Amino acid sequence: MASTPSTAHPNLSECAFLFFIWIVSNLVVRFLINICINSRAKTRNPPSPRALPIIGHLHLLRFKLPESFQNLARRYGPLMQIRIGTSTTFVIASSATVAKEILKTYDIDFASRFEFGPTEYNIYSGDGFVTCPNNTYWLFMKKLCMTKLLAGPQLDRFNHIREQEIQNLLKSLFKSSREGEACDLAMELTTLTNNLLCRMALSKRCSENAEGAKEVRKLIVEIMQLGAKLGVNEALGPLKKFDLFGNGKKLVEAMWRYDQLFEQIIREYEDEIVDGQGKDDADLMSIVLEIYKDTNAEVKLTRNQIKFFFMEIFMASIDTLTAAIQWAMAELINHPQPFKRLREEINTVVGANRLVKESDVPNLPYLQAVVKETLRLHSPVPLIHRECTKDCTINGFHVKAKSKVLINIYAIMRDPEQWKDPDEFLPERFLINSNDKLGRHRMEIKGRDFHYLPFGGGRRGCIGGTHALLVTHVTLGALTQCFDWKVKGGEKIDINVGSGFSGAMPLPLVCYPIARFDPF
Repeated sequence: MASTPSTAHPNLSECAFLFFIWIVSNLVVRFLINICINSRAKTRNPPSPRALPIIGHLHLLRFKLPESFQNLARRYGPLMQIRIGTSTTFVIASSATVAKEILKTYDIDFASRFEFGPTEYNIYSGDGFVTCPNNTYWLFMKKLCMTKLLAGPQLDRFNHIREQEIQNLLKSLFKSSREGEACDLAMELTTLTNNLLCRMALSKRCSENAEGAKEVRKLIVEIMQLGAKLGVNEALGPLKKFDLFGNGKKLVEAMWRYDQLFEQIIREYEDEIVDGQGKDDADLMSIVLEIYKDTNAEVKLTRNQIKFFFMEIFMASIDTLTAAIQWAMAELINHPQPFKRLREEINTVVGANRLVKESDVPNLPYLQAVVKETLRLHSPVPLIHRECTKDCTINGFHVKAKSKVLINIYAIMRDPEQWKDPDEFLPERFLINSNDKLGRHRMEIKGRDFHYLPFGGGRRGCIGGTHALLVTHVTLGALTQCFDWKVKGGEKIDINVGSGFSGAMPLPLVCYPIARFDPF
């Protein structure tokens, strides 16, 4: 009779091997857990509010983003993380101390910028100057701007353009005054800044051709508006991949129209160069094309880089400069005493027989104080953006490479620990003989004092600040010298910060100019 086979059992050596594997696995797991715990203990990420699925922290933000970030910073500290949508995370800096670390101590590591929103609709993606990384092209273009395009001698060459365009603005306002009509000061100032920039950049195209300036302006405004609509998609998580409302397609079409316009402009300039014309009145395009043709230049520019460079100049200058002058006029109209003091200063220094000039500005300290205080309260760019290129420790927290950083200069320049009555319009705080308790009157305007950053700071600070101040001082002085102002529909202007990332006024500045001094 056959025997029944017995059940197999593991031998002693197999049991010992399995036991050894179990011991080693436990040790490895414990080792990895300890590494993670120690790493977390050493790596302190910036604090962050509790996020919701899909939308992140979008529910905590309001239309006035700088103010929303300021309110959150009071609870979570001067360096925090905010997630918008499923994948876009920003590190928000909200104090002068943190700004100094970013813009001075670690300036080289934060010298790059990132692009907002989807980039697939930008036909010049990768060719930018304002948003490009800290690379050879950016260094070359910054040097070109600082030594040729926006250097003192070149700005001096444009002095007559500024005088003419400010006079054109005043003549338009005098016409409204004679007819007793209200004017949209925002539109008048936009025309001023648009014509100024067109003539500086493209004088051959715009000096005698108002339609050319309007065409450029129209395309730039259309592109900016479509870009702003697309920017909302950044907050919609997965939906940002889809062009739901067709704005992406419209943006591409508008940019191609701009491309065709500027290709035509470049060819006209090149034809003039061949004919030997236009060498005595070099505008910005002439200078850039000279570099473009130079075979010995450090960087060989492309036509796309030139086209996008001018687009960026228009985008960065027209609306921001207009907003700065608007805010100054709104504050002066709402505050009769500073308005009266400014006019008295101009009358004393300039007299009653001529219009204020750029050469008068150094002798008008209260005018300078009004402009500084306006830029403190209403910086045209209240959030400046940077990208971290390597891991850093900021304010004791770990900031990873590739982090998108926003510096909330709106909050910094309204910090109650640094400014007395931070939300009040007090130009006196910037006068040399003022009581320092009113504020930090000795502050420089170009980012060397990190409590006051109207033009940003560090190596990516605004390169057009000098030109902006020239125009703002003289225009504001002329509007104060020549007119009294009455607000349409009320005694004061409703001052509210605009929505989103912008520092623009949310409502049109409509008022009656009442002629007081006519220099013509």
